[in-house]
Order: sequence, then structure tokens, then C-alpha cells
Amino acid sequence: QVQLVESGGGLVQPGGSLRLSCAASGRYVSINTMGWYRQAPGNEREVVARMTARGNTDYADSVRGRFTISRDNAKNTDTVYLQMSGLKPEDTAVYYCNANLVDQLGLIRDYWGLGTQVTVSS
Repeated sequence: QVQLVESGGGLVQPGGSLRLSCAASGRYVSINTMGWYRQAPGNEREVVARMTARGNTDYADSVRGRFTISRDNAKNTDTVYLQMSGLKPEDTAVYYCNANLVDQLGLIRDYWGLGTQVTVSS
């Protein structure tokens, strides 16, 4: 079983910063990509940022230049971070960690964290 545990959400004023983290644990062969998605009330879930195993990154246009995704593959743990700066009220959403990985059966599957709330408000 694979688990993704997120942390780092909270309430921040416009223009402020937050850092989210997501640690993957469990049994799997390898991770193809890890990333962050978000879902605001009444909206569909959308991609925020993703990173491949080779370190290639992809950002939503709305966050490019303000958010940075990074990854720590050290010590047999896969952890992905999302540094968010210049936060805007429209960034308010539940942020979900995602891992696209190869499981022990050789199948490619998506796993999701439970989500962490980010609220940008004065």
C-alpha cells in the first residue's frame, strides 16, 4: 500500500508564502512523477506543478514564477515540496499531492494524498 502524507497548509495573507510537503511511503518500484493539484469550491481539480523522476518540471500558467516544486529522493524517501510565494486570494484551495508510480505488480497507478487547505486572505 502506498501513502502520501501532506503538510504545510494554512492561512496566509496576500503576498505571503507557504511551503507544502508530501512524503510518499509504502511499497512501490519507482515513481514516474510527483506533483501538486488543487481544487477550489465549485471548481474542478487542476494541476499546479509536477516533477518527473528526471527533474523536469511543469507549472500551471497561473502559478509560474510564483511557485516552485522540488523533490528530495534521498534516504529511500520520496518527498516533494511546493514553495508558494506571492500568494493571491485565488490560490485558495485544497491542495492535493499526487504520485504516478509503478507498483509491485508492474502497474502504473496514481495515488493521492488527503489534501491540505491553503487559504489566502487578509
